[in-house]
Amino acid sequence: MGGMQAYHWAALFPLMVDRLAVICGAARVAAHNFVFLESVKAAMTADPAFVDGRFIEKPQRGLRAVARIYASWALSQAFYRTEMWRDLGYSSLEDFLKRFWDESFLRRNPDDLLAHIWTWQHADISANARYQSDFPKALRSIRARALIMPGETDLYFTVEDNRLEVAQLANAALLPIPSIWGHRAGNPTLSPADARFLDAALGGLLAG
Repeated sequence: MGGMQAYHWAALFPLMVDRLAVICGAARVAAHNFVFLESVKAAMTADPAFVDGRFIEKPQRGLRAVARIYASWALSQAFYRTEMWRDLGYSSLEDFLKRFWDESFLRRNPDDLLAHIWTWQHADISANARYQSDFPKALRSIRARALIMPGETDLYFTVEDNRLEVAQLANAALLPIPSIWGHRAGNPTLSPADARFLDAALGGLLAG
């Protein structure tokens, strides 16, 4: 969602933003991405802890379900096919799912997650008084030198969605991240190669 925020600033303040880098993000949520988020929301709110529109306690089952949904979407098919999780020190796929994903989501605040989902689903740089839902106009208004960097295997923010956006930007380049880390290519704490690629690309954008 950092990429979405960067897009938003560049559209709302076109004369103030000189450089724009969007890493694994988009100018608005795609329909397929919206549906994914519906599955996450449904998994959380199906937990018995969700009563009359709010959580009365931590939804343990719901958060575990969300973790498994995210595990399948945040990383690519190639990541699992090549068993990349072994390189991270996990003894089995189930070990990876439990310790990397389940434990991460069980620490989360469910109300914060629902707010995060709502914000993500409503992301659209044209949904404001300035552009009045004219999405092409909002894109064309961006004047920043832009570098749009989708992950080649990102299932949330796809290369094709970004390609359509770049076609309407005044001064932009599309540079997909060659990675099997899916959406996590944009947060390469576990992938030094992705980190080097991003550092080089951002260095070039800022120096140009």
